[in-house]
Amino acid sequence: MTLDKTIGSAHEAVADIPQGASLAVGGFGLCGIPMVLIQALLERRVGELSVVSNNCGVDDWGLGVLLGAGLIRKMTSSYVGENKEFERQYLSGELELELTPQGTLAEKLRAGGAGIAAFYTQTGVGTQVAEGGLPRRYHADGTIAVASPAKPVQSFTVRGEEREFVLEEAITTDFALVHALRGDRHGNLVFDKSARNFSPLAAMAGRVCIAQVEQLVEPGEIDPDHVHLPGIFVDRVVEVGTDIEKRIERRTVREGN
Repeated sequence: MTLDKTIGSAHEAVADIPQGASLAVGGFGLCGIPMVLIQALLERRVGELSVVSNNCGVDDWGLGVLLGAGLIRKMTSSYVGENKEFERQYLSGELELELTPQGTLAEKLRAGGAGIAAFYTQTGVGTQVAEGGLPRRYHADGTIAVASPAKPVQSFTVRGEEREFVLEEAITTDFALVHALRGDRHGNLVFDKSARNFSPLAAMAGRVCIAQVEQLVEPGEIDPDHVHLPGIFVDRVVEVGTDIEKRIERRTVREGN
């Protein structure tokens, strides 16, 4: 038995992801997205995917390329505002959407990875998040085909004050796809600054975690104190190099400079 988790290519790494699989995908906007793995999945044309990710990229990059190819059946996200095709598919009834508050989504992934079945949070109390009725899928005529169900709400005393909390179930998925700056052959990962975002949480939630890394190093080369995600959560590591394309959603510059 070997602890070496390296895979020769992205195509090999995603080769067993089947039709209808559920995926947790790291990244925030276009920051820290596992684009090489996404492209490899696109080339395989695996469809009917249920994807959990903060957002769905943009029309021609990130998860948006899978969406544009009609390969995603359902998205569980907290933000969808940068993708026109996402809006079109959702409003036309082609795509199911489970809209989830951002912090709640992060904790649902973390809880799934930690083996916690559910948790209570104040976020969403008194709204359709708790009371149900949020449109998840529309009919082609614009009427609601599937609405979110009501969730259990319970009162707890916190700091001497009774408050209401809504029960949120954890998320686990068949696979997780993440991008890291550095990783070793045992799967220990280091993320680059804000590219850390949802990636450790998504990795934890996937039953099989596939990580693309810019730099592959030998075990022991990463200081244990610098490890952001231990290799116990990672099953496959693919080195993609440092010259991969990285895009910015909205480039903002100051006039005159």
